[in-house]
Amino acid sequence: MEKITKPMSGYFMILFVLGLIIFAVALFIQQIMIVVGILSVVTALICLGGFFIVEPNKSMVMLLFGNYKGSVKANGFYWVNPFMTKKKISLRVRNFENKPVKVNDKIGNPVMIGTIVVWQVEDTFKATFDVDDYENFVHLQSDAAIRKMAGLYPYDNFEAEGAEITLRSGVEEVNHSLEKEISDRLYHAGIKVIEARISHLAYSSEIASAMLQRQQATAIVAARHKIVEGAVGMVEMALADLKMKDIIEFDDEKKAVMVSNLMVVLCSDKSATPVLNVGTLNQ
Repeated sequence: MEKITKPMSGYFMILFVLGLIIFAVALFIQQIMIVVGILSVVTALICLGGFFIVEPNKSMVMLLFGNYKGSVKANGFYWVNPFMTKKKISLRVRNFENKPVKVNDKIGNPVMIGTIVVWQVEDTFKATFDVDDYENFVHLQSDAAIRKMAGLYPYDNFEAEGAEITLRSGVEEVNHSLEKEISDRLYHAGIKVIEARISHLAYSSEIASAMLQRQQATAIVAARHKIVEGAVGMVEMALADLKMKDIIEFDDEKKAVMVSNLMVVLCSDKSATPVLNVGTLNQ
């Protein structure tokens, strides 16, 4: 588990190192206790290896002969045992944009999906020791999460008519699902996912043209369906109005003829010149 530590201040130790050097120089000048002077210089040089600086939103992982001794997250100037191994890890928020990759949606259509992931290191111990390269791990697991998420939803509901959530229309739900999937995968590396969202979504090039034609055909059918619904409503209103004002009595056969004529008038093209067959109604 991650252990937060705060080492000795570097300002005190730098005074100690300077004192050793001054002491050694004084011995060399007086040409006495040369061995002690040499040892003082060697000690000062070894101590120099223990100094390090931690910048804001950076951390330092400390190891002593392979043993984890803690992580330093507070910024400042410090000194530790010179034989400790120090590994710097950034705690700053980072982001990357995955180039669009070809994946199959729930019903097998090839689509191109690109994503943006915003993340940061939360646990320096896991990021250092649980994975080999946490940055590469983020990229690979994000790609795997995209492929899995895309297989859970259809691109749209033209073919999957019962689908309430699709990649194209269910933006909030899909982004939430993607963020959760990536978070679960990166938890083992001590990575916190701040945001994950789709940045690019389109049919793959080999089916894009066919899908565009299908969407256009579907739009035409939907428009005609609305026209028919409106025409039927107008016919119902006309019959109700005639009955309420007691203008003319219709039997079932005459009602059928009137409905037929009105539907022709309402649903015909602009170029057509339909004529209401009044003579037929008066028979």
